[in-house]
Amino acid sequence: MDTQDWGSTDFGSARGAALVRGAAELEKTASGVLPHRLPGWARAQYADGQLAMAESQPSGVRLAFRTRATAVELETVPTKRVYVGAPPRPDGVYDLVVDGALAGQGSVAGGHTLTVDMANGTAERTDGTSGTLRFAGLPDTAKDVEIWLPHTETTELVALRTDAPVEPLPDRGRKVWLHHGSSISHGSNAASPTTIWPALAASLGGADLVNMGLGGSAMLDPFTARAMRDTPADLISVKIGINIVNGDVMRLRAFGPAVHGFLDTIREGHPDTPLLVVSPILCPIHEDTPGPAAFDMEALAAGDVRFKATGDPADTAAGRLTLRVIRDELARIVAQRAASDPRLGYLDGRELYGEADAGALPLPDALHPDTATHRLIGERFATKVFGADGAFA
Repeated sequence: MDTQDWGSTDFGSARGAALVRGAAELEKTASGVLPHRLPGWARAQYADGQLAMAESQPSGVRLAFRTRATAVELETVPTKRVYVGAPPRPDGVYDLVVDGALAGQGSVAGGHTLTVDMANGTAERTDGTSGTLRFAGLPDTAKDVEIWLPHTETTELVALRTDAPVEPLPDRGRKVWLHHGSSISHGSNAASPTTIWPALAASLGGADLVNMGLGGSAMLDPFTARAMRDTPADLISVKIGINIVNGDVMRLRAFGPAVHGFLDTIREGHPDTPLLVVSPILCPIHEDTPGPAAFDMEALAAGDVRFKATGDPADTAAGRLTLRVIRDELARIVAQRAASDPRLGYLDGRELYGEADAGALPLPDALHPDTATHRLIGERFATKVFGADGAFA
């Protein structure tokens, strides 16, 4: 069919916005709309480029609609990242899911380019134009369609074109799971948006995901807690610790009250919602060595991206944080609060990925899991948390 005959959906309209799931807000741009995972008032409370980039990368954000269309085109403006001295990054992947099953994948060429120089901490943007992704050969029957946006590629939505009408996906009676965490929850090193561990766990658990995993930015920020407080949810989890350590942002004295404050704020909006605190998965470089983490420049010179811990283990006596210290403190805090909050739970992250797993599935860059490990974590989370005896049962 000639594309002139197709129906087109403008994401700047109420009809188009209704197709977007998993975003906190849609910002109108010159090209279309930019999905954000933090609301505008929260974005106004920080001046951190890392967080600005992370929250605009649409991890967990998808288009969800019902249609008889046999062909679908999505026009977007992606923002590609280039790291000086590092191997080229692959284009972001879009996952097409039809009636719950992966039915296609693709990427959008072109777009803007963000060139990052990790050695001197600079970033330069070059503007580009939109591109179009096409899925064809879909069955000519009424079906539920989701297009999951690239989890690590900022994506402006321009238009959706189909050869049959679309309507927003109706409520399927699923519980909404709101999750917050670090780059691991964001999906770093996973191959595509539906293979990140929260998306896998949500699929296996029959939940609708709202992913507030923010790469490098799970810092117990008060505005993140307030955003979670104000987000409708039936189930909530917070994965705390790795960014506190690898950012070296606080000491033990500040960490405990910050956790209490974060949980207090969430409870203001969700007093009775199941709330699960998850400690860090195993990360050998930071188990006993504080941060900050840094790029291994020797590895980078050889074309390999790896991280290393640069702190002194002896400093833990003065309150500097490691992952072991974090886990002990989180377990203590949750046990204390659970006495008056029976719907608060705790999960040691090493039950998702621990010492027994590190030999067979080492972290490729010493910090982030690969796709196979994301699957392992997602399956274990679904079993332990969504299962019959789990916190989200």
